[in-house]
Amino acid sequence: MPPKTKEINKINQSKDSKNNSIGVLGSGLMGHGIAYAAAISGFKVIILDLTKEIANKGLEKIHTLLEKNLKNNLITKQKFHDTISLITTTNNYEKLENQNIVIEAIFEDLEIKTKAITAAEKFISPDGFIASNTSTIPISVLASKIKKPENFIGLHFFSPVNRMKLVEIIKGADTTSNTLNIALDFVLQINKTPIVVNDNPGFYTTRVFAKYPCEGMAMLSEGIKATSIENAGKKAGYPIGPLAVSDEVNIGLIGRIREQMLKYDKNNLKGTWDNVIDLMVTKLKRKGRSSDAGFYEYPKGEKKYIWQGFEEYFPVATKQIPETDIIDRLICIQIIEAIHCYEKNIITTVHDANIGSVLGWGFPKSTGGVLQFVNDYGVVQFRDRLIQLAHQYGDRFKPPILLNKMAENKKMFN
Repeated sequence: MPPKTKEINKINQSKDSKNNSIGVLGSGLMGHGIAYAAAISGFKVIILDLTKEIANKGLEKIHTLLEKNLKNNLITKQKFHDTISLITTTNNYEKLENQNIVIEAIFEDLEIKTKAITAAEKFISPDGFIASNTSTIPISVLASKIKKPENFIGLHFFSPVNRMKLVEIIKGADTTSNTLNIALDFVLQINKTPIVVNDNPGFYTTRVFAKYPCEGMAMLSEGIKATSIENAGKKAGYPIGPLAVSDEVNIGLIGRIREQMLKYDKNNLKGTWDNVIDLMVTKLKRKGRSSDAGFYEYPKGEKKYIWQGFEEYFPVATKQIPETDIIDRLICIQIIEAIHCYEKNIITTVHDANIGSVLGWGFPKSTGGVLQFVNDYGVVQFRDRLIQLAHQYGDRFKPPILLNKMAENKKMFN
C-alpha cells in the first residue's frame, strides 16, 4: 500500500475513533481560531472561558468567519449549519469530562495557564492529553504543573488560524510517542501542516520569526529611514516590512515574547530593539494596529501610513546604509537563528526548518526556506557574508559554529 494511502487510512481510522471531539480553553484570537479549524473539519468542539458570555463572543467570531466563507461560496449553507452545530460554549470544566484532546489557548502567563490546565486535567480522559498553544513558555515548564506530564504537548498555531497552514508541535521532556502520534493525527485531520520540534524557550518558529521585526527596530534605532527598512523587507520577498509585521503582531506581544525569552533563555541578550519596544509600548502607548497606533498610523477609512513621530526619538542618520545591507540583515539574522536551532536539535530536520519558515512566518517563498537559502547561496559564501555583516553591524551576525564546520568540510544542509 503506498505511503500516502496508508496516511489517509490512518487519518480516517482516527476520525472514527474517540478522538472526534476536543475542548478549547480560551475563546480569544487563537482560541476561537482553533475551534473554527476543528469544527469545520468535523470535530465536536467545547469552547471554555471564564464566563459563558465571553465564550459566546468567540462563537460569534466563528459565525462571522463562516458567513464570510458562505458569501464567497467557499462552503454551502449545510456546511455552515453543520459546523455551528458542532460547537458548544461553557465556563464549566466538568463539561470536559472524558475529552481526549484539550487545547489551552489563553494569555501568555504561566500562572493563568497553570490554573486552566490543572483544572482541565481533573476531567479529561485518563489517556487523553492537554496541549498548549503557547509561543514562548517551555512545554516542560507547563507540563511540570500537571500530574501526567507525559500527556502534555505543545500545539503552536499561527494567526489567523483559519488561513495559516502551519502547526508547530513541541515535544516536552516527558512527552510520550503516543501523545505525539495523536497530536500529529489531529493536526492532519484539521488540514494543517505539522512540523515537530523539541522543547526550548521560544521553540523554533518564535525564536526565528522574532528576529525579523527586531532587526527592523534595531535599524530604526540606528537612524535608518523607516521607508527604506519597509521597502527592503518587501524587496527581500517578505509579505510586508518588519515594522508593519510588528504592528500586525502587536508590539506589546513582541515585548512579552522578549520577556519570556530573556526569562527562560539565559543566552538571550538584550538589544537595541528592546529599547524601541519599551519606548513604543510603555512611553508612547503605540502598540500596533489593534490600538490604531504603532509604527504606522491607521486613519479610519484610509490607507495606513508610516508614523513620523518616532524620528523625534530616533533621528534619521545623515549617512544611510546600502539597501543590499538592509535586505541581507533582515534575511541573515533569521537564518543565523534557524541554524542555531538546528545545531541545538530544537528543529531536527532541514525539511521542517524550511517548511516552518515559509508557512510559519512568511520567509521568502522563492528561496525554498531558511536553510535552502544557504545551500543556494553557497555555504562558504554565506559564511563569508556573515563575517562581513558582523564586522559592520555587530557580533549577532557572527557565523554559527555549525556553519563554520560545514564551510570547512564543504557540506550542505540536506
